Amino acid sequence: MSSHNVKNNRKKHRPFLKWAGGKFRLTDEINKFFPKQQQCLIEPFVGAGSVFLNSHFERYILIDINPDLISLFNIVKQDVDHYIDACKTVFFHLEANTEAYYYQQRNRFNHSTDNFERSVLFLYLNRFGFNGLCRYNSKSEFNVPFGRYKTHYFPELELKNFAQKAQRAVFICDNFQKAFEFADEQAVIYCDPPYAPLTQNTNFTRYAGNEFSLYHQQELADLAKKTANKWKIPVIISNHDTKFTREIYQGAKLKSLKVQRSISQSSKKRIKVNELIAAFL
Repeated sequence: MSSHNVKNNRKKHRPFLKWAGGKFRLTDEINKFFPKQQQCLIEPFVGAGSVFLNSHFERYILIDINPDLISLFNIVKQDVDHYIDACKTVFFHLEANTEAYYYQQRNRFNHSTDNFERSVLFLYLNRFGFNGLCRYNSKSEFNVPFGRYKTHYFPELELKNFAQKAQRAVFICDNFQKAFEFADEQAVIYCDPPYAPLTQNTNFTRYAGNEFSLYHQQELADLAKKTANKWKIPVIISNHDTKFTREIYQGAKLKSLKVQRSISQSSKKRIKVNELIAAFL
């Protein structure tokens, strides 16, 4: 059997969270940059975990600056069945798909200090909120509006699959600079930072209550280059394909792809944009 057929038989795994800018469609392309002999994948911006779920390493070090996300992943890893049962009471509530109930749960989430309760509400808000966005205001309150979807899917299968694979992973809440400190000669690093703006008249993109600026984009690129050279390992970054990103990723092997963007609810506004994969090897 050819390796091509083997690849086609391997089912792709969807994350249980909706995620703006998620890499589900790109995982096959990203996997091509991963050398077979490396044992550990480090992700400084794990997001919903599409690359983690669709790559094949012995170990994973998965990092994100969003404490709600990392707490949720650790809870799912620990006891997925208990988590699923708790989620169903919110998800299948008679009022679940109403604006009033959504804002009530959002308010409950913003006032809760209980990690388990927050993790349950985080999934509900993620699936019922607008387009799977994850956004906080300056007071660190989740502020994504109600999504107005006709139908909803409860990702039970995806949760179980995630929990199974998570046994090989550690989830850490920290910044991307910290993630690079875990590098060694057995690692591959894959970075999926908040996108650099398509037009360069704006300096900032909002990122989990923190600013991810053009300076951070540059710092990440420098760190990637330095780490790839130091350990002789691949460091891969995906981003928008712009003049700016091509400049900061100079010296990397570049691949440009067209990717569907779906931040808008209107399918007419779901445009194809150029995505860049930069590999420092």
